Amino acid sequence: MGLLERLRKEWFILGIALVIAVARLEPGVGVKGGPLKPEITITYIAVSAIFFNSGLSLKTEELTSALMHVKLHLFVQIFTLVFFPTAIWVFLQLLSITPINEWLLKGLQTVGCMPPPVSSAVILTKAVGGNEAAAIFNSAFGSFLGIVITPLLLLLFLGSSSSVPFTSIFSQLFMTVVVPLIIGQIVRRYIKDWLERKKPPFGAISSSVLLMIIYTTFCDTFANPNIDLDKFSLIIIVFIIFSIQMSFMFLTFLFSTRNNSTFTPADTVAIVFCSTHKSLTLGIPMLKIVFAGYEHLSLISVPLLIYHPAQILLGSLLVPTIKSWMVSRQKRTP
Repeated sequence: MGLLERLRKEWFILGIALVIAVARLEPGVGVKGGPLKPEITITYIAVSAIFFNSGLSLKTEELTSALMHVKLHLFVQIFTLVFFPTAIWVFLQLLSITPINEWLLKGLQTVGCMPPPVSSAVILTKAVGGNEAAAIFNSAFGSFLGIVITPLLLLLFLGSSSSVPFTSIFSQLFMTVVVPLIIGQIVRRYIKDWLERKKPPFGAISSSVLLMIIYTTFCDTFANPNIDLDKFSLIIIVFIIFSIQMSFMFLTFLFSTRNNSTFTPADTVAIVFCSTHKSLTLGIPMLKIVFAGYEHLSLISVPLLIYHPAQILLGSLLVPTIKSWMVSRQKRTP
């Protein structure tokens, strides 16, 4: 029941569908230059709010216990930020000859470049009974790494919009991502006891702001008559995303359970979830900054919007199976 209660907090999966529908009905409200003024309220205020909120909620003081497990952390971070995007790039070279929408394929590449999420991998690792400390460390550390590495990966694999210079992208990332995150961590040090007592709904706050970002992104899409998304491409992308997740979960499982591996079954659980999950909360704001000026930004965002609920759904379905495997392995271990 604890898992179901936590996963109910992912109410914004329904929210994503709702805000896209509202954007379709009335795109003029959230379009650039419209009443909502997203070029200010979203680009600066909303993105900064998300990362200030992340800074407040990240329990970095709890990570010291997991610091010594260097081999596990290296495996997760290298798989997530090196192997994953490179493998997707190779795969996309094959898919480029198919009739699948090229902007959705570019979106698949952005999924590969994303850091691990702060919440879902930890929730699922805890539900199975895996190494929660390692999951927390890799989610938090991966988020910090992602602030620098993800924009570099996006620029490496996809390039940037010609209207936004490289230096401008990183100065905006610094001001709207790094600075709010650091301020959030500093503020947390002074009000840590209050935060522990009151337990503010950090997830709900970030999700609400994220829905606003998604809404304005799709307002720009629906206001542009030149953009068309065919259903065939969308269905194929959903199938590819589930296939990628299953394949990479199986791959990390094989690597971490091979004969000469030093990982425990609990470690394997954390590795499987942390290595294959990708962050929507960090990803969408970064796409908004790096691809500012792209008229196809919302199409590039679609695979990430699909990947997020897919990883929670797939992970939840696999929890009983992985838990029974872990318990049986632990019983056999002397």
